[in-house]
Amino acid sequence: TNIPEILPSGITKYEALGKELDYKKIVPRCVEVRGFKVKVSKIPVPVLYGPAFEGERVRKENLYVEFGGKKSTGFEFLKYSAMDTLEDGKIEVIGPDIDSIKEQSLPLGIVVTLGSRNANKDFEPIIERQIHRYINEAQGVMHLGQRDIIWVRVSQEAFKKGFRLKHFGTILHAQIHQEYSAIVDKVQITIYSDQKEVENVLEEARKAYKERDERISGMTDESVDDFYSCALCQSFAPNHICVITPERLGLCGAYSWLDAKANFQISPAGANQPIQKGPILDDRLGQWKSVNDFVHEKSNKSVEKISMYSLLESPQTSCGCFECIVALIPEANGFMVVNRDYTGETPLGMTFTTLAGSVGGGVQAPGFLGVGRYYLTSRKFILADGGLQRIVWMPKSLKQFLGDKLYERAKEVGFPDLPDQIADETIATE
Repeated sequence: TNIPEILPSGITKYEALGKELDYKKIVPRCVEVRGFKVKVSKIPVPVLYGPAFEGERVRKENLYVEFGGKKSTGFEFLKYSAMDTLEDGKIEVIGPDIDSIKEQSLPLGIVVTLGSRNANKDFEPIIERQIHRYINEAQGVMHLGQRDIIWVRVSQEAFKKGFRLKHFGTILHAQIHQEYSAIVDKVQITIYSDQKEVENVLEEARKAYKERDERISGMTDESVDDFYSCALCQSFAPNHICVITPERLGLCGAYSWLDAKANFQISPAGANQPIQKGPILDDRLGQWKSVNDFVHEKSNKSVEKISMYSLLESPQTSCGCFECIVALIPEANGFMVVNRDYTGETPLGMTFTTLAGSVGGGVQAPGFLGVGRYYLTSRKFILADGGLQRIVWMPKSLKQFLGDKLYERAKEVGFPDLPDQIADETIATE
């Protein structure tokens, strides 16, 4: 077999035994390739690619097309499947491509299916969360969010250079093999841009999201010796560092304590690092000396301390991928919560987008906090500030999303009808 025919187009090198070799000089022909995995040294996309572009924004005046956000449905989902059902490197686009549309907004579903001889479902959310970073490294492409609240933009320049939907798959195939070759043998990608198809596959994805979230139930912050950090979003917010505990998932909503622990096992030098708890400084606020020291160091010495259980006193910083924003309403002596999907006005007189501009970016803003949706049902949710019973307003869609979990938590704190007493936009927005 001629080697160029079995490698992705445009690849001129492979890695073996820790050395980068030029196969054109060494083996112009061979019968079998065994004992090593192909790694892509240059990703065949029509735009520049690399970490330098990870924090790039695509502004409205330079926008060619966008997916998800507040204008259309968007999600990303990664799963394992049987090896014999997959074709490594296969990229399929179901629906219109961006060169055949006139509108600036399209639905988008990115489904990545992995094959491995040692498949472990615990690794699914870990690799799935890397999609954010991988896509962001393409020049002229912006990616925010995760799971079913993604927002992706492609610039006019990227489109003119030839960037199309299939290139999302090209990037993901190359990067997953590059970074997870030890646990991944095959990568197949399907890109959906047809609304009906997107909605059909989204049902499967949401079922998987829910199963992942339920794995952590029953664990407490007191039952573990280590918390975990997450620095995945530092390209957008250089001074931001997430601290993930069993009772406080990452503010993106996609990483639980178990996910962060598993990712550390896969990539010991990666974005998730253990933080040994050590002695506690303030059990009401949730402050540990070791956590403060870690955050101070990893935030470029911009944040001296954080409270895990408060948004009024030294709250955690927020990046830009949070699912919800919790904010103080002084006139009501309580807090409101607004989720990313809600586009209307809030009692603070600001929409989610306006609030996000002040809360995100890695700043420490007392009275404001970016959180994952399920953190609202945690026993540690702003515990130092009164907890769930201090919430006085949230959108109806967020109540419906939390569903029975919200009522169960309300019953635990002694107010079983609390969700019905929390106002939403059908009651008031001021």
